[in-house]
Amino acid sequence: MEEDTDFRIRFSSLCFITDHVGFHGTIKSSPSDFVVIEIDEQGQLVNKASDEPIHKVNKILPGPNNLAKKTNLDPQNLSFEERSNQEVNTLAGCSGDDQNYEPGSEKEDTIEDGTSKGEEENIDVLGSLLDEKTNELLNRFACDVKEKWNSKTELIGPSSEFSLGRILDKNQRAILHSAIRQKFPFLITVGKNSEIVVKPNLEYKELCHLVSEEEAFDFFKYLDAKKENSKFTFKPDINKDHRKAVHHFINKKFGNLVETKSFPEPNYSADNPKVMITVRFREKAHKPRKRFLHGCQERRVIYTAFTLRKENLEMFEAVGFLAIKLGVIPSDFSYAGLKDKKAITYQAMVVRKVTPERLKNIEKEIEKKRMNVFNIRSVDDSLRLGQLKGNHFDIVIRNLKNQINDSANLRERILEAVENVKNKGFVNYYGPQRFGMGRKVHTDQIGLALLKSEMVKAVQLFLTPEELDDPVNRAKKYFLQTEDAKGTLSLMPEFKVRERALLESLHRFGVTEEGCIQAWFSFPHSMRIFYVHAYSSKIWNEAVSYRLATYGSRVVEGDLVCLDEDTDDEHLPSSKVHLVTEEEESANTYAIHQVVLPVLGYNIQYPKNKLGKWYQEVLSRDGLQTCRFKIPTLKLNVPGCYRKILKHPCNLSYQLIEEHDIDVTKEGSHIDEATLSLLISFDLDASCYATVCLREIMKHDF
Repeated sequence: MEEDTDFRIRFSSLCFITDHVGFHGTIKSSPSDFVVIEIDEQGQLVNKASDEPIHKVNKILPGPNNLAKKTNLDPQNLSFEERSNQEVNTLAGCSGDDQNYEPGSEKEDTIEDGTSKGEEENIDVLGSLLDEKTNELLNRFACDVKEKWNSKTELIGPSSEFSLGRILDKNQRAILHSAIRQKFPFLITVGKNSEIVVKPNLEYKELCHLVSEEEAFDFFKYLDAKKENSKFTFKPDINKDHRKAVHHFINKKFGNLVETKSFPEPNYSADNPKVMITVRFREKAHKPRKRFLHGCQERRVIYTAFTLRKENLEMFEAVGFLAIKLGVIPSDFSYAGLKDKKAITYQAMVVRKVTPERLKNIEKEIEKKRMNVFNIRSVDDSLRLGQLKGNHFDIVIRNLKNQINDSANLRERILEAVENVKNKGFVNYYGPQRFGMGRKVHTDQIGLALLKSEMVKAVQLFLTPEELDDPVNRAKKYFLQTEDAKGTLSLMPEFKVRERALLESLHRFGVTEEGCIQAWFSFPHSMRIFYVHAYSSKIWNEAVSYRLATYGSRVVEGDLVCLDEDTDDEHLPSSKVHLVTEEEESANTYAIHQVVLPVLGYNIQYPKNKLGKWYQEVLSRDGLQTCRFKIPTLKLNVPGCYRKILKHPCNLSYQLIEEHDIDVTKEGSHIDEATLSLLISFDLDASCYATVCLREIMKHDF
């Protein structure tokens, strides 16, 4: 695979806006030398301890007439034998074998006589809403269905359905539908003009050909209960073809409601290659049903906000680790912005489907991964990218030296450089970390492949190894040589969450165009679109360099300028962008700090000067001349935006300190032998990069 141009050459070709000499120094000597703290939309640093207590999330209790609707049954909490023993007398007239198909119960819901609360509730509901004869006939119909299935007799004729008659009250009908399905998952209920008709559930019977009857019974109870944040797991299975058949059946019959994934057993090995199929409800697939009765509350998704502190850890790796510990998936986490790896970072996050107490319980475990969580509290919604005011930076630059052949006083050079950028600003480039600094394949290359719908190539680029001999790169090398996703998965370390998620999908769906599309869906939306944004960011960097090299600091005809100084330029609407006229250029109406350039997308306008032509040539060069910046197969739409070409650091302060080496503190040494370090602090708007600001100050590429 062709290697991209050396990263240092790519970045050193970018322009500067200031004219001072600069100096040399080392950043990120250790993570503690580079501290990043998010500033929330209210202008507060997120590392400050919140005064708010941890809110208790109130459990929503069932209303008096809604017991069946709210029965939350988790059949996996009890063994099959335990559940059978609890429900011996449930189906009057059924044989002992049929007891195995009665509802499960949660351990904490059992009562003294051995009948579960949930089961008792269903009995009460059916007994209260159906007369004794109808209730008895319903039980007999259920037994007949099971007996005919067990005897292999086809269900034909009038006995294949049973009517409960017309029930005029809509609320009662809703409760009956749920109570019957929960008590008899092998039956379905159908509404016909206020009449409830009960029929055999043929999909239940079909599933019984693939899994045990107890699993089918529990699966359909799970499906009807629609218990939020829950999942259902089939028994471990070593037969790959059989697992595929189960996946296919569930996706075909219920794919719009649930999704399936395969996971190896905790003690998975070549000697014990058992894999479990887990089912969970799709996001937004089921909305909480309306509650009609007095005193009932609507079920709602739980959101827990917190501040994440991490040290020398990639953000996606941190999210993946948290997801495993909390039993959720990475896409359940939302955040306002991405953060550096080699740094100590503080950022706001929100996780869905996890209570504050549950998050607090894993505090000790995650400390081993150099992570901490605090300011834990309940909130009403998730975060979105860009939902922050900016970031605060506390940075130490060590080993300060003059530029080569510069004999001026170093302290004066530093003072000059900092003050120059403080007053004039810096070119607002996207920073090197956006592209995977130092890597053989950069994120923008993957983004370009996705935009061109080259899904297999994008996967290959993602799994391209570095020139290092370690387990991760050995696994990647093996994949490119063999395309054996299963074998690569066994070699890939557990902590590489993204790589493993991708490989699990490739193992399941195959290394084909369609399989690779499915594999990209193992990443949350924010991660998929990150690669496309990386390509757009690379082009923007090149565009601003071309713009400054062509026109300098003059605002010329055809430039785009921002008319609203207070608007966040990353979300600047086209109505706030103005095309500079010839008269405005002559009158020097606008200043360079007002100029914006488009970040590629389907809803942007281009400058009407040499720069507009440059954009078209670059898109043609990269094979995107007809690109609409929409990738339907990955559910990605990239509208684009506008970005100011210059930015200023705010609240900038700095201090020079002298660090003495132990070896030069002996008697007779001079103060000149001390090493200078610069402590610098400043705030930047969202989507601005501290490394880019430092590059402008120091006139030095890192």
